[in-house]
Formats: sequence, C-alpha cells, structure tokens
Amino acid sequence: MLKALKNLLAFLTVLPVRMDMDCLVDSARLMFVFPLVGALLGLLAGVFGWVVSFFLPALVVGGLTLGVLLLLTGLHHTDGLLDFGDAVMYHGARERKIEIMHDQLTGAGAIGLGLMTYVVTAFAFAGLGVGVIIQVLVVVELCAKLSMVVGCWAGKPVHKGMNSPFMDVMHGKGGSLRLVAALAISLCVAVPLLWFAGWFVGVVAVMVAVLAGGVMVAIAHRHFGGVTGDVLGATNEIVRMVVVVVLLAML
Repeated sequence: MLKALKNLLAFLTVLPVRMDMDCLVDSARLMFVFPLVGALLGLLAGVFGWVVSFFLPALVVGGLTLGVLLLLTGLHHTDGLLDFGDAVMYHGARERKIEIMHDQLTGAGAIGLGLMTYVVTAFAFAGLGVGVIIQVLVVVELCAKLSMVVGCWAGKPVHKGMNSPFMDVMHGKGGSLRLVAALAISLCVAVPLLWFAGWFVGVVAVMVAVLAGGVMVAIAHRHFGGVTGDVLGATNEIVRMVVVVVLLAML
C-alpha cells in the first residue's frame, strides 16, 4: 500500500517521491484517493497564498497562487486542456478531432480556452479573502481531482493510452465502489472545512464537481466518441475554475 501511495503522489504531483514501473497501475487502483491528493495540493498552494497575501495585492496573489498550484502538478493537465480546446473548436469528423488533440501544434482553440480558464481561475483566487483562501483551495483542488474520477467512471475510452488503466479500473469490478469512496472522502473533507459558511456549501461544491465532470464527459462523447487522457486533464482544469467561481459567489 505504501508503494502504491508513493506512485500515486509521483503521478499526480512533482513532490520528490520516487515512482516505479507500476506507477500507472498503482495510481489507477487508488483512484478513489485522488481527492485526498488534491486536498494536499490545495493546502500547499493555499498556505502559500495566505502568506503572500500579507505582502502583495490581491490580483498578484491570485496569479501566483494559481502558478504554484500548477507547478505542484507539474503542469500535468495543462497540455490536456490546450489539446482539448483545439480539438473541440475543429468542425469536422471525430477522427480528425482526435488527430488534432494528439498533434503537437497549438491553435486558437487551445490559446482561447487556456487563457479563459486560467485568467478566470486566477481572478477568482484573488477574490478570496485571507481568512478563507486555505480552506477554499483545499476544497477546490479536491473537487478538481474528484471530477477526473467521475470522468473515468462515466466515460467510455476512445482508444488505448495512458488513461486506459484508470478507465479499466473504474469500469471493472469495484469501479462504482471506488466512485462512492471518492465521493465520501470529498464530502468528509469539504463539508467540515466550509462549515463556517453553512453545512450545505461543501455539499454544493462536491455536487458541482460531479455535475461539471459529467458535462465534460458528455462533451467528449459528442466530439470524440469517448474520453481520452487529454479530456481528463482538461476536466481537472475546467472543473477547478467552475468550483472556485461557485464558491466565490456563495461565500
């Protein structure tokens, strides 16, 4: 179990944890722990944001905090967000959309979606007060990781790739139990952390993540016929933005 947890941290973060050849398999088996890893990343970025908020203007704090969060993930999902943007913007056959998602070029769709997602996220981070930034970032990143679990459970794979072990686990025996466990973990963290704003706020955040993850799956099925690794990466980034905006409005 310890080895599997180390592989999971190595896969999702840039923390100095050594991975081995079983990294993908172990990470897939522990997919229900994704929200906890997200909570850890949110905690680290939130503490950073809390500290620098005493010295810098809010807009700078928002941008730097998002930057730290992206660096902690090794920009692992940014490539998926950009590829997803290019592919969705193309008007044509599914096969060509998938080819565009896998090429190395960056087009207007990628730039537009990437800018919108990260600018809105940074501004939303900037709008959080110093008294809530840590709690909110923990919940926001937890929800982003939960949405990927939802994506693997609800979506069907387009082809074999890096996402295959995760899709296979979530579609196989015990997949639904892993989803339930991920939801339970998310609620057990989000509800107490946001209790100061009302018991329902944490529940709303988790449900928004589930709903937004489902919407991303629906979009992926319409455009590509299923879910790919790039779709899951885009889901993480977009759901982070959606959840923090919802929480900003509620708080």
